[in-house]
Amino acid sequence: MIVHTDHYRVRIGSQDVELPLVPVSDDAAISLLMTIDRGVALLERAGRELAELLGGLRPDIVATNATLGIPVAIEVSRALGLDDYLVLQKTPKIHLGDALCEPLTSMTTAAPQLLRLDRARVGAVAGRRVVLVDDVIATGGSIAAALRLLRRVGAQVVAIGALLVEGGGWRDALGDDAALVHCLGSIPGFRRVEGGWAEVPG
Repeated sequence: MIVHTDHYRVRIGSQDVELPLVPVSDDAAISLLMTIDRGVALLERAGRELAELLGGLRPDIVATNATLGIPVAIEVSRALGLDDYLVLQKTPKIHLGDALCEPLTSMTTAAPQLLRLDRARVGAVAGRRVVLVDDVIATGGSIAAALRLLRRVGAQVVAIGALLVEGGGWRDALGDDAALVHCLGSIPGFRRVEGGWAEVPG
């Protein structure tokens, strides 16, 4: 299918959402979900629906990567009746000087980054059943780094939840862990063609 506008309509669980098409190179684009730019109602409903997929796994805590996964983690935690969640940080804040770190790359960030786990928060996940959530899983690089970091401290990651998965490259990045992924929808990649953008299925 060829998209002739600068937006793409996607279904996130029971909700239809218009996402802007954003070029990432001269001939490729992504449909960009920015959770921090969406209303509370959309995230509350999506979080509840994602929690319904994950709740049977009896998680003790929800973990996520900063920044766009934070609204997802809050709403999934709330829907699961949990009062705590863990955020793996990307910014070297002053209290993270001795944090545990894992390198990561992301489709939406140009430079390599480090994912950080505050040592003061290790006890929140060590030996516990964890669901790892995020907004979109695209390349799988961020989720793979989070899995490595959580498992280093003895967390038992029982599931990975996402509002959307994009394309299919994430399956290779996650390997056997791809089987842990539960999502509310999927989006293709896009390549430039005459007159618009052609969907590139995963």
